[in-house]
Amino acid sequence: MKTPQHAPMNQFPIIEDCLHVGGRSIRNIADEIGGAPFYVYDRQLMTQRMKQLRSTLPDGLVIKFAIKANPMPAVVQHMSTLVDGLDVASAGELRIALDTGIDPADVSFAGPGKMDWELKQTISAGATLNLESENEMERAAKIGEQLGIQPHVAVRVNPEFELKSSGVKMGGGPKPFGVDSERVPSMLKRLGELGLDFRGFHIYCGSQNLNPESIIDAHNKTVNLGFHLAEFAPQPVSLFNIGGGFGIPLFPGDQHLDLAPIADNLEARIKDVADRLPTARVAIELGRYLVGEAGLYVCEVVDRKISRGEVYIVTNGGLHQHLAASGNFGQVLRKNFPVVVANRVVGSKREVANVVGPLCTPLDILAAQMELAVAQPGDLIAVYQSGAYGYSTSPIAFLGHPPPAQIFV
Repeated sequence: MKTPQHAPMNQFPIIEDCLHVGGRSIRNIADEIGGAPFYVYDRQLMTQRMKQLRSTLPDGLVIKFAIKANPMPAVVQHMSTLVDGLDVASAGELRIALDTGIDPADVSFAGPGKMDWELKQTISAGATLNLESENEMERAAKIGEQLGIQPHVAVRVNPEFELKSSGVKMGGGPKPFGVDSERVPSMLKRLGELGLDFRGFHIYCGSQNLNPESIIDAHNKTVNLGFHLAEFAPQPVSLFNIGGGFGIPLFPGDQHLDLAPIADNLEARIKDVADRLPTARVAIELGRYLVGEAGLYVCEVVDRKISRGEVYIVTNGGLHQHLAASGNFGQVLRKNFPVVVANRVVGSKREVANVVGPLCTPLDILAAQMELAVAQPGDLIAVYQSGAYGYSTSPIAFLGHPPPAQIFV
């Protein structure tokens, strides 16, 4: 059987065998900032991705950016000019969102453990709370009464179904996220009694899905569930967030997501919603899909060694700075992200090598038994698909190494 290969990574030009980002070589960027390791994000690629979505997905669809994918303030500022809204998962992310100047009404806050001070800040700002429990609803109502402000709320629903084939399942079965769908009708009755400003539903089943059929199936089930729950709503639904789930190719054998069938189905579902819930706008919530392919993680080779016949390329980066690429961010079986020697992508000589970091743990692996150009100390290693869930999801303080820089070009 032929070994699966990574999908082509064509988003960054290769000039004189060196990766270029934002019109500049990786080597030039490294020299300017004082060396690797660093993350670099390409704003033009983010803009192009949004243009692709706007031209492919149906008109009238609300596209929200989930800040947790990449909360770098400069990235969020840029994305706020391209999308229709921002989703946050903490008061810290709420501050980043509001600092962009976006209308607070276009910001939503989801998360199963919101503290009272976070509820207070969200209500004061005028953003929408995605309620994750009956208890959170009661607390939000009490805080709103104390502030003299009617909280804007939506109910996050945990459906009975899940997003099949997704890398991370967020709905279906017992979950800490949202309110079980069978409990929502009674919650909506109480929500009306409390006088909260009901905006709609948030139903997020999963993420990192590359199967169009699975996404279509989830969208159809989500819309039907929304129609059922809307019968119990204390006010007309104004926003119906049906989640995201769009994935990007990360591992060998992964292919780019085919948007066309998803777009066709969404157009039909939007028409259904317009007929049955005429006040409601349909939203999708994307993070990794919008920014993941626009970023690289870059570190420097500091040593090269042979151990019992295997080549080890030792770098000054690793799992403490890119947990996902190390395989320690939810992978059951470790798989390689796309990795290249950034300043000799093709190289005149190639070999099978392991790329590891400086940490004293065998988990510190960026690439295992991967074909690469022969790398020497001073060369740069680049990890593709690093624009999402990289810097902010990594244990950067582990073992006291300095943090990587973040560059937006």
